[in-house]
Amino acid sequence: METKELEQTLVLLKPDALQNSLTGYLLSQLSEFHTGLHLSAAKIVSVSKLLAEEHYAEHKGKGFYDSLLDYIMGALHWSEPWRRRVVAIVYQGQDAIKKIRDIAGPTNPHVARDTKPGCIRALGSIIPLKDASGKVVGDRMDNLIHASANPADAEREVKLWFAPTDVPPLMLAWATAPSDAFYWFKDGALSTEQAPGARCIAAPGDVLWRSDLEALQKIASGAESATPLGAVAAKYLLNIA
Repeated sequence: METKELEQTLVLLKPDALQNSLTGYLLSQLSEFHTGLHLSAAKIVSVSKLLAEEHYAEHKGKGFYDSLLDYIMGALHWSEPWRRRVVAIVYQGQDAIKKIRDIAGPTNPHVARDTKPGCIRALGSIIPLKDASGKVVGDRMDNLIHASANPADAEREVKLWFAPTDVPPLMLAWATAPSDAFYWFKDGALSTEQAPGARCIAAPGDVLWRSDLEALQKIASGAESATPLGAVAAKYLLNIA
């Protein structure tokens, strides 16, 4: 398969889309009939704080950061924890990133309604954020859908939300490798030996993204890794209570 046909992008149907029963509509808008793209992978995710923090890492320290985490984790739209979920999807095909973002529309729902009525985010809303005194300190955009912005973001995000085994082998866009050891995760730290309460990220022979394995090897040896440990652990511990 040609490289251009392997271009992939991450799509998230966010908690507000599920709350407003828009899942079917959004999937129809993103279907192969409209986009010419193919589904590579899909899952329903209970978003952990670790995953939320890694997904929105670029916004850490900003005033709306905590609200973003609560938003993607579903806490702002559902009182019942079991309802807090996101539908994560990988679409694949030529110009996948541009096609999906064109259908999604501008990030800000108000801008979307003004400049591209009919796009997905035109159905979203802007929620004022208030401090403890009730003063408005900013806005939160409930814009229904996330779509990767560029190829670098797409690779980072697909690898953050999906393990290689979530994707059919012929649709894998990036290199994989078998784990060479046991890797355990506990309290934000990595170990190659099991300890009480530790979660197993990978066992020998498990198929990982090659970039994840290289990161684990570096971190285990005490070296610095360009890929944060949390970004590696998040996907392999997905939906584990």
